[in-house]
Amino acid sequence: MSEDRPSRPRRPALFGPAALDSLNGAPDPAQLAEAAHATAAAIVDAGRRADDPEVTARLVRLVDDHGLDTIADLWSDRPARSLPGALWRLYVVREWVRRDPVGASVDYHAGQQLAEVAHVVAGVAQPPGPDEVRSLADAVLTGVYSGELDVALQRAAAFCRVVSAGRAVRAGVAEGEAASTLTRRAASLQQTADDLDAAARAWRARDLT
Repeated sequence: MSEDRPSRPRRPALFGPAALDSLNGAPDPAQLAEAAHATAAAIVDAGRRADDPEVTARLVRLVDDHGLDTIADLWSDRPARSLPGALWRLYVVREWVRRDPVGASVDYHAGQQLAEVAHVVAGVAQPPGPDEVRSLADAVLTGVYSGELDVALQRAAAFCRVVSAGRAVRAGVAEGEAASTLTRRAASLQQTADDLDAAARAWRARDLT
């Protein structure tokens, strides 16, 4: 990645109806895939080149400003182990934590002793209450644009592993449909963690596109 920096960092304006309307007519899958990878690369590059806390903060708040559906239209169908797929998962995790910080903190607290290494990597402040998990979710996305992207992906993966372990613990004492739901969600989050770790390795190998 070039070290050259623009003289005036510009706010990325890559989301919204125009991002898809520009494809003209009914877009085919190849056009959608190209748009997804192009916007993901441009967003990450713009954020990292800007070196501006205000730009970083706006990028962290993409879902707040543009809505999860808008980002889903561009990124949610891409492979999990791609740049748009990884970014999509980071924003979904942040949105879940933002909407249900109490539930996120309960799951995390329940799992941290069973996933001690992941707990250390995630770096959630103790005790892991609602404010602490919210701060972690924001810190992860901040790291995408102003730190090391692979580290940000690994922290998110570790957070997911701890929460997954917590859900498994809760499933063990739940009954019926509640137990089944928690088990299913724990497995899904474990897969998300695996995908984010794989994306981190691909980024280090300069192979995450």
